[in-house]
Amino acid sequence: MKTLLVILTLLISMVLYADSSEDIYNYNLNLINGENISLEEFKGDVLLIVNTASECGFTHQYEGLQNLYNEFSDKGFKVLGFPANNFGGQEPGSDEEIAQFCELNFGVSFPLFSRISVRGDDQHPLFTLLTELDNPDFTGDISWNFEKFLIDRNGNLLRRFKTNVSPESDEVKNAIISTL
Repeated sequence: MKTLLVILTLLISMVLYADSSEDIYNYNLNLINGENISLEEFKGDVLLIVNTASECGFTHQYEGLQNLYNEFSDKGFKVLGFPANNFGGQEPGSDEEIAQFCELNFGVSFPLFSRISVRGDDQHPLFTLLTELDNPDFTGDISWNFEKFLIDRNGNLLRRFKTNVSPESDEVKNAIISTL
């Protein structure tokens, strides 16, 4: 009887304390315009999640990200941009300033979120999850702006691309095409 009670207690604990954050769709975040949305809204889409910055040597990648979005959005592909000020203070602006910069300079129309932290003690749990999930490329902390995470329609991390891999490279485009 005691063994049965221990097993029952363990099962109840597993249900009550299961880490539901293991699913990217469990996160609610603010878009850059302040609207709060659940990532559940993107369930069924192929996603390229990118940490961005407006004053970085790689900021020109906004153009490539927008081109990917234009090319594949009608097939269920979304780019999700997450401005972050974690590297060299390269995203110092307010959400309004970031949105204006992205629209005026790169015609960004893909979803941009409010600035968050993608590394360190205040790292957003979404990026904690993304940096810890197994994938064929690499795991661990984000090392710079414009790292890219390719997510399939079921919320699984398929690929991770370093900053210096262009959004429009054959590597990224072929990965997106094969996932669509």
